[in-house]
Amino acid sequence: MGRAFEVRKAAMAKTAGAKTKVYSKYGKEIYVCAKNGGADPETNLSLRRLMDKAKKDQVPAHVIDKAIDKAAGGAGENYEPARYEGFGPGNCMVIVDCLTDNANRTITDVRNCFTKTGAKIGGQGSVSHMFDHQAVFQFAGDDEDAVLEVLMEADVDVTDVEGENGKITVYAPHTEFNNVKTALNAAYTDLTLDTEEITFIPQTETQISEEDLPMFEKFMDMLNDCDDVQDIYHNAQLPEQA
Repeated sequence: MGRAFEVRKAAMAKTAGAKTKVYSKYGKEIYVCAKNGGADPETNLSLRRLMDKAKKDQVPAHVIDKAIDKAAGGAGENYEPARYEGFGPGNCMVIVDCLTDNANRTITDVRNCFTKTGAKIGGQGSVSHMFDHQAVFQFAGDDEDAVLEVLMEADVDVTDVEGENGKITVYAPHTEFNNVKTALNAAYTDLTLDTEEITFIPQTETQISEEDLPMFEKFMDMLNDCDDVQDIYHNAQLPEQA
């Protein structure tokens, strides 16, 4: 599973760099999280996780604070989550997560990304069953057995712990995110987490050919340019990773 995670991260790296609206996307997600679960990160653990992730992605504090203040004030838009699934260029599997205040606009924008790149949007569940919804943590280390023992002693439900190239990767059900983080921080007081996220891990990879690569990149760029798109998950393996 570790290789699948690394492949996905590498494949996403290029398209992640194309996100020119990352601040507004984080602002929207933080606003929704604070509005639904409360504006105090001490009691709203999902908000705390999201704020930590935003800070790691170098989102300015004023963007985070503005979104939380807006939610606490009770005003603003009503955003709803929307998920679309399908097959991208090269027949790779794709999940697109959105936050929208206009479902008709969002589905039109996302569908256009599929149709204009020869991709095919599918129904709910058409590809998500081929992904595992996981909490993923990665940090420097080489003793995966010790990490597994720490998590088991803390009664944390763990899917897998892997060690490779001086990195430990912990996988757990997405519902165990906070339990894993708490146990790791308690056991390793100086721990620096390189990765801490809830994501979709593909069970298999699809090799993208040199011929399909330009259209795949166009597809990703188009999705990233959609205001309502928050996250994109796929199982594409690009030619340079072959």
